[in-house]
Amino acid sequence: MLDGIKCQNCGKEMTEDEVFATEGKTLCEDCYIDVSHRIRVCDPWAERSKMIFRESHGLEGTDGLTNLQKDIYEYIREKGKATRAELMERFQLPSPELENQFAILRHCQLLKGKKEGDEVYIVLW
Repeated sequence: MLDGIKCQNCGKEMTEDEVFATEGKTLCEDCYIDVSHRIRVCDPWAERSKMIFRESHGLEGTDGLTNLQKDIYEYIREKGKATRAELMERFQLPSPELENQFAILRHCQLLKGKKEGDEVYIVLW
């Protein structure tokens, strides 16, 4: 029997022993994993560390990226810009995974966000 506790992110019902509490929220295991494994997009130290690492290893452009990261970069390079929703659909990625991939590409100073009107686009750095 469920205790009537719901995940504050997805609404899944849970028993008390299935609850994860973080950042003032009650989450199910799946949502907790998504939240706790997110890479921060705007993180100056991560960006600096990534750039030092890439320079020290002679990595330029898309060197050292995963195939998915290269594909996302090439898609933006060819199109000029894309929304997060467009990228999620094109690459069949859930939002948290797209955010992680974008964060890595931003830390490499390859992609960034750019606001145009009410919309935010992912563009080349």
